[in-house]
Amino acid sequence: MNLSKLTTEGRNPDTMDIDTLDTPQILKKINNEDKKVAAAVEKELPYVAKAVDMVVEALKRGGRVFYVGAGTSGRLGTLDASECPPTYGVSPELFQGIMAGGIKALYSSAEGAEDDRQQGANDLIGHDVTGKDIVIGIAASGRTPYVLGALEYAGSIGCGTVGIACNKGSEMEGLADIMIAPEVGPEVVMGSTRMKAGTAQKLVLNMISTAAMIRSGKAYTNLMVDMKTSNEKLKARAINIVKLATDASEDTARKALEESGYNSKTAILMILKNISKDQAEQELKKADGFIRKAL
Repeated sequence: MNLSKLTTEGRNPDTMDIDTLDTPQILKKINNEDKKVAAAVEKELPYVAKAVDMVVEALKRGGRVFYVGAGTSGRLGTLDASECPPTYGVSPELFQGIMAGGIKALYSSAEGAEDDRQQGANDLIGHDVTGKDIVIGIAASGRTPYVLGALEYAGSIGCGTVGIACNKGSEMEGLADIMIAPEVGPEVVMGSTRMKAGTAQKLVLNMISTAAMIRSGKAYTNLMVDMKTSNEKLKARAINIVKLATDASEDTARKALEESGYNSKTAILMILKNISKDQAEQELKKADGFIRKAL
């Protein structure tokens, strides 16, 4: 294994003196490097867009999205998947994170698990992945065996596949239908890819899930109208969302939400069209859940 050819494993010439600096100077160095991440991701936006479109089409046909990774990459995928149900009201089955080493690896290092290529395939099999689904492999290096095994298996059964890495020309590129590879350069501390590489991966994952949910009718203007109201804070947020969407008073918004079972979409349509809960639900169904279409 020759890591020296990987950009993410390079030695950063701008931080060679970092161990001699005081705290503010160290932080300045880190901040300067972090500024490079968004620019690197921007160059990959055409490929991110293709990934989003692939995900949207998969969701329309009843497919699911599986994020597969090891270490930091796996944790980031699992984080993104776990945030989709409360934010957009989708089933926990729709976006799923699969991590080398299993759930324990989320909070306890299981670095050796990433070397098992076959286990990547086995874990997809264990989740009953089919050709309707999308598999997104995440690996800063682009060469993690566990992730490559998952992508290889996914491709063999007809899944759409996406790769997210921070090195160009990696082995992952040959296995993914769509490759997203923001090159962020060497890390502040050599090889610590939880830093710039991890930030780049997080930005890309944010874009894929958020844009796919918007394209699926989970937002009205820039409001998350399918949010689950599972606590008092979120109920208060729902009231504010309905107020902003309709210009209604707080009392009107609260009443509509209570009548709709705290379904923001239904409440918004009830107010804007002055219709009953049942009528609002029917019109949303006809509009495939898109408020603008229902209006």
